[in-house]
Amino acid sequence: MIRLLNEADDQACQRLLLQKPAENLFIIGDIENFGYDTDFQRVWGYFDEALELTAVLLKYRSNYICYADGPFDAEGFGKIINQDPEFRELSGLESMTSEIIPYIEHPKKHSRTLYYAKCEKLEPFSYSDKDCEVKLATLSDVPLIADLHNQISEFEESENREDSIRSGMENQSARTYYIKRGNQLVSSASTTAENSVSAMVVGVCTHPNYEQQGYASLCMNQLCKDLLTEGKTLCLFYDNPSAGRIYKRLGFEDIGHWMMHLYDPVPVQNAAPTD
Repeated sequence: MIRLLNEADDQACQRLLLQKPAENLFIIGDIENFGYDTDFQRVWGYFDEALELTAVLLKYRSNYICYADGPFDAEGFGKIINQDPEFRELSGLESMTSEIIPYIEHPKKHSRTLYYAKCEKLEPFSYSDKDCEVKLATLSDVPLIADLHNQISEFEESENREDSIRSGMENQSARTYYIKRGNQLVSSASTTAENSVSAMVVGVCTHPNYEQQGYASLCMNQLCKDLLTEGKTLCLFYDNPSAGRIYKRLGFEDIGHWMMHLYDPVPVQNAAPTD
């Protein structure tokens, strides 16, 4: 049985999601921030024959994300998605999205596959440079962080980078750790989508003039140490096996492939109304 969830289902929903705080980072955060009934967010649950909640499908604007800890009604989730003319993206672990995709009728654009890793325990770490201090950024550091990110070729260009970094700090969904040499930031590592039990690591970078000196690992080590002390599980995406090896030395372990499936909108005359 599939039905919309509401506040009365929160205990059962949290019990399911909190078993895997890294895998469910986005769903947990969206529910904490926006609840079960807003103009742009809905949450459906699949209940097995024993009426136990075993799968969740969350809609945030045009994006859907799924999680299940066992068999679920993938066709039913597909029907919900097909009824939504706003639908543009399905994401989640490959083992779950692969079940739903055969039932989606929207025209598909393309898919992206990323490695998904989590860290629940930090591996021992040593660094020889005693003068190197990792600091937690404040709002006054935002322009320097944005300037560093603008010099990283692998990062996407953004006209509102400063605003985005500042907003994350202000609403406490993000933080940044950095190393500074003189007046210049030489390396940083950030979080995003922080919730009460997990956080996503992003923006790990080093200025081109300071690469291969261990600065990014040092920033990551401090970030992981602080958040793990707070009881949060850390997770991250990566698509470069070399980067994966660096993260694994710190204690990250692969937990699967994260899929992002993008779809074209359906013609208005063919779109059915949502529930």
